[in-house]
Amino acid sequence: MQSVGITLADKKAGPFRLEVSWIKAKKGTSTKETATKRVDESVGGKDIVDTAVAAGKFKTLVAAVKAAGLVDSLKSKGPLTVFAPTDEAFVRLPEGTVEELLQPENRDKLIAVLSYHVVSGKILLSAQSPETLQGQSLNIKTAGSFEVNGANVVASDIVTSNGVIHVIDNVLLPPVAKITPSQSAREVIELAIRRGVPLFNAGQPSACVAIYEVAADSLLKSHTKALSDDDVSVLQDALRKVRSGGEDSRQKAWTLRRALDAVYESLDED
Repeated sequence: MQSVGITLADKKAGPFRLEVSWIKAKKGTSTKETATKRVDESVGGKDIVDTAVAAGKFKTLVAAVKAAGLVDSLKSKGPLTVFAPTDEAFVRLPEGTVEELLQPENRDKLIAVLSYHVVSGKILLSAQSPETLQGQSLNIKTAGSFEVNGANVVASDIVTSNGVIHVIDNVLLPPVAKITPSQSAREVIELAIRRGVPLFNAGQPSACVAIYEVAADSLLKSHTKALSDDDVSVLQDALRKVRSGGEDSRQKAWTLRRALDAVYESLDED
């Protein structure tokens, strides 16, 4: 069984300190040894966010929480349980992953990843399959060593004012949901508009037309399962019109944009 020991220093002598006893499997033997893991920062009265900030080992996690706009949620009354990846854990991700997730346009993906590390309620590691805020279960292994979805728990049951923190050595990535044809088609249109609008507004309508045209062609060639006969006709008519040469670049951009918007609205929201 896992044991948790909390040592509170005298208030006059200094800040409260938390000590967590955790079980570590000894290589080559089934014997479990108990080691003491000390959290260097003051924990007394601090919520999950303030505890992570004070630790100094979760700078990337804290930055991600701020970028996702989840600070208030993690400072709420709770209780919440957070599986907190260290800075070293984020370094283990493929190069560029963190930078990409921190981009404003990827905020939803970032929220999904962070929410996969949070469980409603105060969950100690005796729980086997807690459910994350994303509605997915985490697999906790306690035989031999503590693991969560394959990530090692390097410090456990750190109690804060609004929940519990378990420190892990790898970032947990939610399972990738299967994308339906309609979702894939909508993503093509969203990407085209996201890239085309800034160009149009910057006085480069021809570049915008090129992006919209590629998107329309892509939908007709690779996403036919998601399109109705009417959708196909709308896109074909728009492409035929802009390729006839009778419009200037601004008009062509709007012709294609209206077609993409019409198809987007008709696609099923799976």
